[in-house]
Amino acid sequence: MSSLPRSLVALQHRNFRLIWIGLLLSFSGSMMQNAALLWHVSLLVSPERKAIALGLVGLVRIAPIVVFSMVSGVVADAMDRRKVLFVTQSLAGLVALSLALYTYSGGTAVWPIYALSAIGAAVSSFDLPARAALVPTLVPRAHLSNAITLNTIMFQTASVVGPAAAGFAIAEAGVASAYFFNALSFGFVILALAMMRDLPVAAAPVAGETNEVSWAAAKEGLQFVFRAPLIRSTMLLDFFATFFASATALLPIFAQDILFVGARGYGWLFAAPAVGSFLTSIVMVPATEKIRKRGSVIIWAVVGHGLATIVFGFSRSFWLTFACLAFVGATDTVSTVLRNVIRQLETPDRLRGRMTGINMVFFTGGPQLGELEAGAVANSFGAPFSVITGGIGCLLATGWVALTTPGLRGYTHATKPAPPA
Repeated sequence: MSSLPRSLVALQHRNFRLIWIGLLLSFSGSMMQNAALLWHVSLLVSPERKAIALGLVGLVRIAPIVVFSMVSGVVADAMDRRKVLFVTQSLAGLVALSLALYTYSGGTAVWPIYALSAIGAAVSSFDLPARAALVPTLVPRAHLSNAITLNTIMFQTASVVGPAAAGFAIAEAGVASAYFFNALSFGFVILALAMMRDLPVAAAPVAGETNEVSWAAAKEGLQFVFRAPLIRSTMLLDFFATFFASATALLPIFAQDILFVGARGYGWLFAAPAVGSFLTSIVMVPATEKIRKRGSVIIWAVVGHGLATIVFGFSRSFWLTFACLAFVGATDTVSTVLRNVIRQLETPDRLRGRMTGINMVFFTGGPQLGELEAGAVANSFGAPFSVITGGIGCLLATGWVALTTPGLRGYTHATKPAPPA
C-alpha cells in the first residue's frame, strides 16, 4: 500500500484501512435506516399529524445524546476505545434488528419506533466519541488531515448509497428490509475491530490531569472546550446553522405531497445532499492542505448552505430541489472537513473523546432539534414556509457568529491558536 497516491496516503495504514472499509459498509446501512425510519413514521400517522410526527423523530434522538454526551466522552478517554466500539456496534445492531422484527410483525403504533430510535441514539452517543478518538491514533499526525478527509468521503459515499438503496428497498421489499440490512452491516465494523493489531497504548495523564470516569474528568473536558475560542466558535456555528437549516425530516412531505415522486424519488432526494458532499469530498482530499483562509472559507460555506436551503423551499421542481439539496451537502462538507481538521489538530489525544462528546451535542443537537422546529413550523404554516424561514435563520445565525468571533474570521492554515487559559 506504500505506492498509494498522496491523496490516499492514510489508507496505507492497516488499522485505519480496516475501520474505514468497515464503517463505509456500516454507514451505508445506517443511512438506509435513517431514510426508512422517516418514511415509516410518515406512513403510520394521519396526514394532519405528519409534520409534527416527523419532527418528533429529531427530539427523541437528541434527548439521549444531551443526557449521555459528557459521560460518553469521559468513557472514550478513560477506557479502551476499541472495546467500547465492540459493545456499541453490537448494541446498535440489536436496535436495528428490533426495528426490523417489529415492522415484520405488522406493528402499527409509532411509539415503539420512537423508543427504539431513542435507544439507538443513546448507543450512538457512546459510539461516536470512542470512534472519533480512536481514528487519529491509527495514523501519524502528518496524515491526520488526509484521514479526516477520507472519512468524510467514506461517510458521504454511504450517505448516497444508503438512502438511494432505501428508496429501492422500500418500494420493492418494504421498510423492514432496510432495517434488516442495517442490522447486518454493523458486523463489518466488529470484524474490522477484531482484525486490528498493534494499537497504540494510551498515554498516562500528567500531574493535574485526569483520565478516569469521574466528574473531574468531565469538568476538565468542558474547561478545555470553552476556554478555546476557536473550537467553541466552530461548535456554535455548527449548531445554529444546522438548527435553522435542517429540513431532512420534511422530505417525505415534499416527496409525497409537493413533488409527487413516491418512494424512489424520496430516496434520491434524501441522498441528494450526500451526492453534493461526495463530489465535494473528492475535491477536498487534495485541496484541504492548500486552503489557507480556513476560517473565512467555513463562514462562506455556511452562508451558501443557508441560501441553497431558501431556494429549496421555493422549488416545485424535482431536479431543482435535488440540485439545491446537493449544494447544501457540498457546502456542509467544506465547513465540516475544515472544522474537524481544526478540532482534531488542536485537541490533545487524551482529551479527544471529551471534546467529541461535547461537540456531539452541538453537531447532532442542531439538526435533530432543527427537525423538531421544522416540523412544528410546517405543521402550522406548511413545509415550504418552514424551509424558507429556516434558511433565513441560518444566514442570520452565521452573521452573528462571524461578527462576534474575529478569531474565526482571521484563522488561517498557519494560525496557531492561543492555548486555553
